[in-house]
Amino acid sequence: MELKTIKQIKDLKNKQVLLRVDFNCPMENDQIIDDTRIKLVLPTIQYLIKKQAKVILISHLGRPKKHSQSSLSLKPFYNYLVAMFSKQEVGFVNDCLGKKVIKEVSKLKAGNVLLLENLRFYKQEQANEVDFARQLAKLADIYINDAFSVSHRQHASVSSITNFLPSYAGLLINKEIKILTAVLKSKAHPFVVLMGGQKISTKISTIKNLLNLADSVLIGGALVNNFLKAKTYNIGSSIYEAKMLTVCNELNNHKKIITPVDFKAWLNNSSQSKLLELDELNSFNNDFDILDIGDKTIDLFSKHIKNAKIIIWNGPMGKFENKNFSRGTKLIAQEIFNNKQARIIIGGGDIIRAISSLITDFDKLPANVFLSTGGGAMLKFLSGESLPGIKPLLFNK
Repeated sequence: MELKTIKQIKDLKNKQVLLRVDFNCPMENDQIIDDTRIKLVLPTIQYLIKKQAKVILISHLGRPKKHSQSSLSLKPFYNYLVAMFSKQEVGFVNDCLGKKVIKEVSKLKAGNVLLLENLRFYKQEQANEVDFARQLAKLADIYINDAFSVSHRQHASVSSITNFLPSYAGLLINKEIKILTAVLKSKAHPFVVLMGGQKISTKISTIKNLLNLADSVLIGGALVNNFLKAKTYNIGSSIYEAKMLTVCNELNNHKKIITPVDFKAWLNNSSQSKLLELDELNSFNNDFDILDIGDKTIDLFSKHIKNAKIIIWNGPMGKFENKNFSRGTKLIAQEIFNNKQARIIIGGGDIIRAISSLITDFDKLPANVFLSTGGGAMLKFLSGESLPGIKPLLFNK
């Protein structure tokens, strides 16, 4: 899979470049609390600045319920960029379409940057409306997608816009695709996959596809509740997806699927946590929620991780945001980072936040670890699906 990349554009000087990034970062009181996604796209922005392009940044943030929502404005990201690019002029417009935007774009000088307001303030963005994409395209000469994490979306700024401008991949997307493609083609073993998080319905196709490649698929997080329920285990009030029980029951018989043997649960009646072993579930009378994997499971999973040559990890092992149920995710992360021989790919916003306490500077990740910005996009790519944001960037598409 070969992409048309930013480096194949012969002359960027004075070109108006519309760069789709993903600044959908965790926020708290209008402050960015995790800037990982911004840092990972900085090389592309810096490349465009060096080539004297006029850089127009577009992104979304959150899920706005109305046209303008101050808590989801991209203004804090403007402040971040001003501090980051002290030698360049950085501007901000509190809209992404209209006369005001056109005026500010016309004033852009070579090597300077302009950030537009949240794309999702317009419902036409997520509806993939062609006219909205056409209006965005009128702002630029070239379109560059460097937002891998939304490239599985049929959105106007990701999909339809490529019909109106010469379109290329940014440095980050190109790196993501190269590494993920290499993993899918790799013959290195043992190949270990860890799947956690909440919704099994969004991950089942990836699990099925990776079962053809992996030696073991370790299931954690709320995903495991579906496998337990399919085996008629008592899972108390733990969340699960009823429509997924049939397929989980089929996968329960697959020798490569490894599920937990003990759990840390919250006892709803007594407001305490308790370690429950698998064979205790059906005899346990209190109402409970399974919120983490137990120590025996951590040891079981660690045995697979220690000798792995390839590791793919998506989704935390428990409710990591609660310190009472973060142990499984943290210890599994430590075990993974201790493996210096494996090619490691970690993807998804939740897992990035979960391990941020272990790795305070993602610029200093071990050389064998690749942090993918995509959660859903990574899963869809690994499941063999074509991504609407990637397909238009391919040679001989």
